[in-house]
Amino acid sequence: MESFRLKVFRSVAKNLSFTKAASELYISQPAISKNIQALENEFGLRLFVRRGNRIYLTSAGKVLLNYSEEIFNLQLKLESNLNLFKEEQTGSLRLGASTTIAQYVIAPVLSKFNKKFPNIKLSLLSGNSERIADALLKGEIDLGIVEGKIKNKDLKYTHFISDELVAATSFKNKLVKKNEVALKELIRLPLILRERGSGTLEVFEHALKNKKVKISSLNIVMFLGSTEAIKLYLESDECIGFISIRAIEKELNEGVLKVLKIKDLQIKRNFEFIRLHGAQTLSATSKFIQIAKNHYNQK
Repeated sequence: MESFRLKVFRSVAKNLSFTKAASELYISQPAISKNIQALENEFGLRLFVRRGNRIYLTSAGKVLLNYSEEIFNLQLKLESNLNLFKEEQTGSLRLGASTTIAQYVIAPVLSKFNKKFPNIKLSLLSGNSERIADALLKGEIDLGIVEGKIKNKDLKYTHFISDELVAATSFKNKLVKKNEVALKELIRLPLILRERGSGTLEVFEHALKNKKVKISSLNIVMFLGSTEAIKLYLESDECIGFISIRAIEKELNEGVLKVLKIKDLQIKRNFEFIRLHGAQTLSATSKFIQIAKNHYNQK
């Protein structure tokens, strides 16, 4: 239903390249130019300007891009809700999940959803919680799943499942001879933590703040961009990393990693669905949330 010319414009505007748009839409570059010229003639305005070898949106082009994004998102919602009248569900669902959730939580839910609704096209964007919230606000995804303490007033948060951050270390770590240490002892131990913008680091900092401990007082060796990177580092080093208990089930069972209990410090958190406040919920979104909750309630 979306105007093809508008679709061409969106592709060029987002890529800032006629060549990339042609590749993305599987049409020739002259066809791209023809559609952009037709739009400019229709509105009587320049939508792009060329400077050297690069193109840029004009002020009019930026306005059109904003409206074209709204039209695109409205089209998705329209198609999804019209599909309610069909016996066979079709359409698409764009998901976003923070790294830990994408890697260790959501895969079985994606599988169940795909088996039940094979004609609904799923896509998954993975990134830290800050990136997923930003993608939702920009209309790049329909539903996000994140962790963290900081809430955005423009987003609606719905509880999904509970989780716990634990101090994980190599089973062979000689620096830690006990299975439990006091919080004051933790300060001197070498730590590997998630990067800024991650919900994991945010929750960890919040827990320390409640104990009147500043993260700057810790012996932080480095920040890494994923839980998987932290796990691999811990296997060959004597550092400690704070990560989801869900992420190390295999390593605990195989005796590769162990959990170090920190006296008087228990870090609980929630994984939450996020949607735009006031936005109409897609039929596929509601179905996905229901399947996800049912899957983990049954475990």
